[in-house]
Amino acid sequence: MSESPHENEPGLENQSLPPETALDESQVEAPPVHPLVAFSDADLAGLLRRAVWVTLAIGAIADLVIGLGMGWRNAVLFAVGAGISALSILEWGRLIKLFNASLDQGKTPRGAGLVVGLFLVRLMIFAGVIYGSLKCFQGSPIVLVCGLALALVGLVWEALRLLRG
Repeated sequence: MSESPHENEPGLENQSLPPETALDESQVEAPPVHPLVAFSDADLAGLLRRAVWVTLAIGAIADLVIGLGMGWRNAVLFAVGAGISALSILEWGRLIKLFNASLDQGKTPRGAGLVVGLFLVRLMIFAGVIYGSLKCFQGSPIVLVCGLALALVGLVWEALRLLRG
């Protein structure tokens, strides 16, 4: 038979809670609202803009370290990856804005085909830049992939900031 840890303390068995008092509505606090509940399109645009700056800042610092430790060729490849990461966040932001406008209006906005077409053209340009930088600079492809992964780092950073409130 287990005993409660407070059973043997003197004076606890005779204590009673004070009677509850009625609170009027002005005394009741509303529960705090989580940042995701009131997340708007403007908040998303701000998050993506901050994620671009975080990506560029981390990329610049890491690029200096890579340049000093692994040589200029790898530093250039990392910078290419970081630049593509930052531009990719901007591109995805444009696509999200298009989809949100489509959802808000219930129909596809004018120029949607142009936005999607330019998105695909930019993806092909990014692929060409990646191929050309690997061929031209003869650096480590892993460094380039790490630069490309900076977009994920920047977005996770900003998402965690949002969740913390």
